[in-house]
Amino acid sequence: MGVRALRNVAIIAALAAVVAFAPAGGSALETLMVALTMVFLAAIAWAVARFAERNELTLASLGDRERLLLFGAGGVLALLLTGSDRFFGSGLGTVAWLALLIGSIMVAWRVWQEANSY
Repeated sequence: MGVRALRNVAIIAALAAVVAFAPAGGSALETLMVALTMVFLAAIAWAVARFAERNELTLASLGDRERLLLFGAGGVLALLLTGSDRFFGSGLGTVAWLALLIGSIMVAWRVWQEANSY
């Protein structure tokens, strides 16, 4: 194991010790996780906005059915993202979450493929 790997392990161990032994370390971790989640969701929103901006003509040329399917798949993905804690509470919920995720991605992909075919 190289020096760099040992340094990384030491950093992780120090952070784990702070969370485990510092007063209110769990609360600090929770706050950090919420902040990281918010940054992640903001990055997703920015990427979707840029994608829509770059493909404005393609989105405008979709028929009503295709637009409904595409935006419906996006809505399902948003609901899956916000309700993941409830879905992961049970095994059946996890299976349903995965099925809805795969289904909505497949629908969006199919609509996009049809929109860009000649």
